[in-house]
Amino acid sequence: MSSLPFIPFTRPEIDEATIAGVVEVLRSGWITTGPQNQRFEAELSAYFGGRPVRTFNSGTATLEIALRIAGVGAGDEVITTPLSWVSTANVILEVGATPVFVDIDPVTRNLDLAQLEAAITPRTRALLPVYLAGLPVDMDRLYAIAARHGLRVVEDAAQAMGATWGGRRIGALGDLVSFSFHANKNLTSIEGGALVFNTEDEARLAEKYRLQGVTRHGVDGMEVDVLGGKYNLTDVAARVGLGQLPHLARFTERRRALARRYLDRLAGGAAVRAGVQLPTADFENSNWHMFQVVLPAGVERASIMTRLKTQQIGSGVHYPPIHLFQLYRARGFGPGMFPHAERVGASILTLPLFTTLADADVDRIVAALDACFA
Repeated sequence: MSSLPFIPFTRPEIDEATIAGVVEVLRSGWITTGPQNQRFEAELSAYFGGRPVRTFNSGTATLEIALRIAGVGAGDEVITTPLSWVSTANVILEVGATPVFVDIDPVTRNLDLAQLEAAITPRTRALLPVYLAGLPVDMDRLYAIAARHGLRVVEDAAQAMGATWGGRRIGALGDLVSFSFHANKNLTSIEGGALVFNTEDEARLAEKYRLQGVTRHGVDGMEVDVLGGKYNLTDVAARVGLGQLPHLARFTERRRALARRYLDRLAGGAAVRAGVQLPTADFENSNWHMFQVVLPAGVERASIMTRLKTQQIGSGVHYPPIHLFQLYRARGFGPGMFPHAERVGASILTLPLFTTLADADVDRIVAALDACFA
């Protein structure tokens, strides 16, 4: 085992002012949803150009609520990608609809928009693209397809906080846009998420879904007219998010700088010569949530991960193809249906990328990966 310090695949950066702010919230006695959450929603709304925003306790909750706002339910179909965290498809099942997968573009690793229209049927109600590793799909093309077919779009932008399209922030444009603030995201509230809406009416309906369908009026009045759940964000979590938001631009630039260094150091090295595929070098739109390579066919990923770990380097797998999980095989999906997603899902490897990663750490990681293929 190496004596070098361990490099995890991700690590959040939380400053002392934010930690002190959390302590103040704990001392205030108001630790569940309250004034900090209201402030966080207001600042997120300003960040997204004044659009209505509501926070939730996870990015999974935001997706589910977005589908409900879009009117998706039993008998409907929602088109999405098989290469994502399984929650992307699970929420479709949760609202009673059917997920319809479309294979990925092997270069961007996102939903292949060239195959999208062929999957649309009279039952299709919404499109649910995922911005893998913070790289958006072609938004112009996506929304042109949605408009032609009269479909809602629920953007799984869980990994895309700080990403852009055409110079505009993801979330500042589009239909229903869902973000995650999980601990490994570019902006974290430890756990949590946010949903961006088109209208205040949508936001108010989401508030009902967020907390048991309750609407309060007057001093003591209460009504319940929809079936809601328990998805609210605590003030403790909101205060962490508030502390993160002013640093988001710096976080994004640092991630882009690290990604450039990865690409520069990997170019022409043993790993690339052996067939390791690098990510798309998009420094205009992507927020570089993750730096992912795809290993050559025949290379055992577990072996590479184990060798990196012996050098005190963490790595991850994001993600196995959703349609090959038992839950989805039981619904008629199986091997061979989405070959690009299956190949990438079997070979994708996430290397460390976080704001406090040093340039020398990137050099060390690249050297260790190259050594696996030397």
